[in-house]
Order: sequence, then structure tokens, then C-alpha cells
Amino acid sequence: MAILKVARLGHPVLRQIAEPVPLEGIGAAAVQQLIDDMIETMIEYDGAGLAAPQVHVSKQIVVFEVEGNPRYPKAESIPLTVLINPKITPLTTDMEEDWEGCLSLPDLRGKVPRYTQVRVEAYDRKGKRLNYVAKKFQARVAQHECDHLIGTVFVDRMRSLESLCFLREFQRYQIGEPADRD
Repeated sequence: MAILKVARLGHPVLRQIAEPVPLEGIGAAAVQQLIDDMIETMIEYDGAGLAAPQVHVSKQIVVFEVEGNPRYPKAESIPLTVLINPKITPLTTDMEEDWEGCLSLPDLRGKVPRYTQVRVEAYDRKGKRLNYVAKKFQARVAQHECDHLIGTVFVDRMRSLESLCFLREFQRYQIGEPADRD
């Protein structure tokens, strides 16, 4: 496995619509290696999730997991999930605005409205069809990662850029953590 380079905002791959993975190709060694490398990269950078375009691969693959993540210490646990060719459908009109960050926009945070309950349809890494309901934080993570597959980043979803801030200021003024001296 390998730690992959993460594309940062401004790289064209982050604004492209990702290509679907052919169903007969899911088991291919290259696809399976990419999934393993994405998982390792996500863990290395303490991400809650990662989409293939974020590692310069324009394919419809996302991974996410939250378990004892230092960037999300109070977040509910989410088991390791691999979604291939995902489709997200809102199941409610209820939206909640909460803070998000992104490995492709390092050191930035902003408040983003997301549906509180969505249906997730996809294939797992073995080609098995998935169809389940995600709620609350898991719904937020799934929507955030799947947005990368349509060339959208979290700042595009913000209602106002007034909450956009650097991580250090977010920690200091939004969650009340002590910050290093200026």
C-alpha cells in the first residue's frame, strides 16, 4: 500500500465529473490497489473520508471511516465503507448546517448545510450491491465525499462564506481549544 498525493483546490481533477467504474472491473487488481491506497491515505491524514478524484484519479470511488479520529473526536463511529459508483438520494427536506473540512482544502473549515437522511446506493469493493439509509454524521460524510465525484467541494455548498475560517481560528474561536501564540 502507499500514501497517495492529495489534490488541492485549484487542481482540475477536483472539478471534473468522475467516470464510473465498470462493474466487471471492480475486482481488478488496479482498482483494489487504489482502494487500499485510498484507505491508507485517508488514515495517514486523519480524514473522515476520501474520494478518488482527491488522489488524482477521476473514478467514482469513495472511502470513509470514523473511529477515534483526532480531527473528529466527538463524532459518531462510522465503519470502514467503500462505495463504488454511488448514488445519493435525500430522504427528507430537513437539512442541518454544521462544520466541515476537507483534505483538498487543508486548514479550512466552514458551515455546510446537508440533508440529515439519505439513501445510499452503490457497490462495495467486492461488487456487492449496497442500498442503505445514512443519517446524521454518516449522511454528511457520504454527501461530502460523493460531491467530489461531481466536481463539487464543500465551499460550493456553503450558504455564506462568513463562517469560512482557518483551522487554527476554528479551534480557537469555534470549539474553544487553546491555540499556540501568534
